[in-house]
Amino acid sequence: MFTNDDVIHTYTRREALDDGVLMDAGAMAQEAGFTVPVALTARVWATCVSWSSEERAPQDEDGRLWDVLWMAALAARAAARRGDTGRVEFEVRVVPRGGRRPKLTRLALMLGPGDRGECVATILMPDED
Repeated sequence: MFTNDDVIHTYTRREALDDGVLMDAGAMAQEAGFTVPVALTARVWATCVSWSSEERAPQDEDGRLWDVLWMAALAARAAARRGDTGRVEFEVRVVPRGGRRPKLTRLALMLGPGDRGECVATILMPDED
């Protein structure tokens, strides 16, 4: 249907990681049970992971990242048992910036092809794609 001459612009996952549009979950994703590379959108990172030592609630980014990855892994396992593939929504409790009480935050986990067709996972807000 299309040829390489028809492509106007491409934006690879690698470029998104390099630009900070996606944030690599690193080795912690494997610890949480993922067997594919996992990245979070910048918006998910800012909302659910990013944390400053000056914040009032005693948390850190590693712990917050673990919470997101663990809940995503549980959702992925449940979806696999049901035969669902591609995209699954899940919830995680997140202490918002400047707050002390956790807020239930809905996220989505999407499986898809990476730059070379390999399976990769992306954690994003439900209204992101």
